[in-house]
Amino acid sequence: MAFELPALPYAYEALQPYMSAETLQYHHDKHHQAYVDTGNNLLKGSGLEDKSLEDIVKAAYGKNQPLFNNAGQHYNHLHFWKWMKPNGGGKSLPGKLAAKIDSDLGGYDKFREAFIEAGKTQFGSGWAWLTWKDGKLEVTKTPNGENPLVHGGVPLLGVDVWEHSYYIDYRNARPKYLEAFVDNLVNWEYVEELFDKAHG
Repeated sequence: MAFELPALPYAYEALQPYMSAETLQYHHDKHHQAYVDTGNNLLKGSGLEDKSLEDIVKAAYGKNQPLFNNAGQHYNHLHFWKWMKPNGGGKSLPGKLAAKIDSDLGGYDKFREAFIEAGKTQFGSGWAWLTWKDGKLEVTKTPNGENPLVHGGVPLLGVDVWEHSYYIDYRNARPKYLEAFVDNLVNWEYVEELFDKAHG
């Protein structure tokens, strides 16, 4: 299954002032495109050409690191663009998801604090996640292109803490970027869609 770069689900300017058009142009058009192009080259002859993206990510983990790096980042970014929307974020979560965050994570405020902390404390490049694992929600973090799929979980929400995701807009102030993401960008409807799929 060849990788393809999807169009963004909104205009480059749509997430301003929290994420600039310049950041989206570089991040989507250059960085994500590079994961797609490199991933497609590495997929050739890997024996995984006819697998789904999720299966490629899982099969390459720990066995074919270059392919995993690019397939993992392609998977992460396919969702990352959908995890954001104009006028997103904040506390108005869909009911079932809000109830599960209350029961598993101690409520929205505790989730927000844990998620931002996970992103802040991920040393170097990586991601922070709201993950569905073993019937429960948990907040996790991973280095580089890793995601919860390779640790037995399902990613419901992820934030990219590679510097190319925020440096143009926030310089080295990663915590400000994480706060802006949670408070103003998260597409909770898409998170709910993934939650419904994950927990059946």
